[in-house]
Amino acid sequence: MNARFTAALARFDAENSRDPNQENGRPRELLYAERLTAWVLKLAPEASEALRLAARCQHICRWESPRENYPLTRPGYLKWRADLKKFHAEKSGAILQEVGYDDATIRRVQDLNLKKNFPSDAEVCVLEDALCLVFLEFQFAALVAKSDDEKMVNAVRKSWEKMTAAGRAEALKLNYGEKEKALIGRALAA
Repeated sequence: MNARFTAALARFDAENSRDPNQENGRPRELLYAERLTAWVLKLAPEASEALRLAARCQHICRWESPRENYPLTRPGYLKWRADLKKFHAEKSGAILQEVGYDDATIRRVQDLNLKKNFPSDAEVCVLEDALCLVFLEFQFAALVAKSDDEKMVNAVRKSWEKMTAAGRAEALKLNYGEKEKALIGRALAA
């Protein structure tokens, strides 16, 4: 890729390196961005520049808008998620403009961040698959350990509904513990 692309990734990574939350001794959102990028490239090795950029900034500076700042209700959760999408899109757009991207590319990255035209946009589908795969590979087991089984079955079901056949095939290849396997089995049987 070009120097502008490299500069954008470096800026995204620098922002996410400020995450005070750690996972495996690293800033959590930096690690998340790397994992999401890896999944996008596995699913779409020839991914466009815009899709690669969107993967790297999907959750940029997420810790700046904690869930606790919103009511702990379903409407509060949905408002938090909607506000986060806008925040990520605005933050990534400002960085992309800073490093010299044109308005059309910035808008495309933001549309990917916002998951516009899902499921008709193939690149949005790749990004959604990658998001679901990061969840299943790296977050699912921890959530299972602290959540109600029915809630987890529902989460898997919702993820599965959003995924393409290619994403589902990758999800079935992941290594799960016995409890996670059982919950996935329940979700897919329903």
